[in-house]
Amino acid sequence: MSESSFVRKEPCPQCGSRDNLGRYSDGHGHCFGCDYYEPGDGSAPQTSRKAKMSRELISGGEYRALSKRGITEETCRKFGYQIGHFKDQLVHIAPYYDDEGNLTAQKVRFADKTFTVTGNMKPALLFGQNLWSGGGRKVVITEGEIDAMSVSQVQGNKWPVVSIQNGAQSAKKALSNALEWLTTFEEVVLMFDMDEPGREAAAACAALFPPGKCKIARLPDKDPNALLMAGKGDEIITAVWQAQTYRPDGVVVFKDIKEAARRPIEMGLRWFSDRLTKLTYGRRWGEVYAFGAGTGIGKTDFLTQQITFDVTELGQKVGVFFLEQMPTETAKRLAGKFSGRRFHIPDDGWTEAELDEALDKLDQDMLFFYDSFGATEWSVIRETIRYLVHSEDVKVFYIDHLTALAAAEDDERKALEQIMAEMAALAKELGIIIHLVSHLSTPEGKPHEEGGRVMIRHFKGSRAIGFWCHYMFGLERDQQHDDERLRSVTTFRVLKDRYTGQATGEIIYLGYERESGRLYETSIEFGDETSPASDDTPF
Repeated sequence: MSESSFVRKEPCPQCGSRDNLGRYSDGHGHCFGCDYYEPGDGSAPQTSRKAKMSRELISGGEYRALSKRGITEETCRKFGYQIGHFKDQLVHIAPYYDDEGNLTAQKVRFADKTFTVTGNMKPALLFGQNLWSGGGRKVVITEGEIDAMSVSQVQGNKWPVVSIQNGAQSAKKALSNALEWLTTFEEVVLMFDMDEPGREAAAACAALFPPGKCKIARLPDKDPNALLMAGKGDEIITAVWQAQTYRPDGVVVFKDIKEAARRPIEMGLRWFSDRLTKLTYGRRWGEVYAFGAGTGIGKTDFLTQQITFDVTELGQKVGVFFLEQMPTETAKRLAGKFSGRRFHIPDDGWTEAELDEALDKLDQDMLFFYDSFGATEWSVIRETIRYLVHSEDVKVFYIDHLTALAAAEDDERKALEQIMAEMAALAKELGIIIHLVSHLSTPEGKPHEEGGRVMIRHFKGSRAIGFWCHYMFGLERDQQHDDERLRSVTTFRVLKDRYTGQATGEIIYLGYERESGRLYETSIEFGDETSPASDDTPF
């Protein structure tokens, strides 16, 4: 084996020590406590080498107060915790018993805080479990033996306290093995260390118990012994009795939300359509809004007008992901909505000076475009959104279209389900608003481009979109209507309203002003598939 250098300390998978295993530059690892060995990248395979663990229990130990730890001799005697000699070193010896009361293993702690194990730890109970019969009111569980003795000592060594054998990384397995005994108590209090591994282990262990049985204690210091050494034993007792019943992330009780529920409902961000704002109570942070329309119906007109409104009227920074339109084309359309000129149509009566003026007015570092024509990957879009939120303070996003994000996937439906779940989670996590466009499947009967009604099931990925979106909207227009005036009227239909439910089924008619290229609300009532219009419908 070639020479290698020490890299870091790691937990040992054999004896469970936190940092006894040394990892070296060639990949091999060696535990200085139990002699466990892992071959590395630069080592020849060694399948015959076994970890060395002394099977002989240490005898001749004595009971002493652990003055540096604030533990009395009485407490050490209670738990059988001794001071002795091992390999010519003065060590701490923590005894472990099996379910028949036999001493089966000892954890040997050295002065440098490393440790090894003698005997056989496999049948061992939790540290201290042999002292207490089951069926009491409360049992406290700590990460280490000294912490367990600290908690017991401040309670007069009268109430059940135990410790897991090998620290946070093995806590769940240790408590799983002791679950039958632990569940005989009315309450199980986890008093693990306050570092991240300790908190994560507590949450993982709490899920093992029936609802309401397990509580998690919060300490004002790193662990119980730190409080004992600081003369704050009373705070350990307080933490035991104030331990909170474990609830999985996302579960709240009524009192946690009562004050928020008292606050009056506030109107969210406005739409450019006043009627749509009234129907939906605006747009709220953390929500996703879906739009579905056939080809050439006017969804781009709707979105660009809303984007311009968000920037110029609401002062919002906006991220635009139009995956089938070049940013320069989108910029012209936005400038046109701003100035009331159709800059995207050649020879429509506008001048270069008008275009320049409109572009200059929109150039206020409020608009951010994603430059990608055609299909792209959702993972790239997701991280770009995250970047714009954190680096540019963008809070409003538009994605056209959803289907392009799954175009490269073998299973489009499955991909859309995953994308929608992640998109909804992203909106909630970052507190942003996402507007997305979905392509529609071909309907039975009249096409959407000829006024056919848009339904939720027409959205590609409708199941996932319907599940995760807060609102769904359909846009319909009869491009082939005999009356030229009606060809430019779009039916904007609310298909889903998760917020109140009362807007579902509502319709807004949007006219199109050719000269300005802007949409406007109209009171015209012409027929759709559910309410046929008379032949003399006025315009």
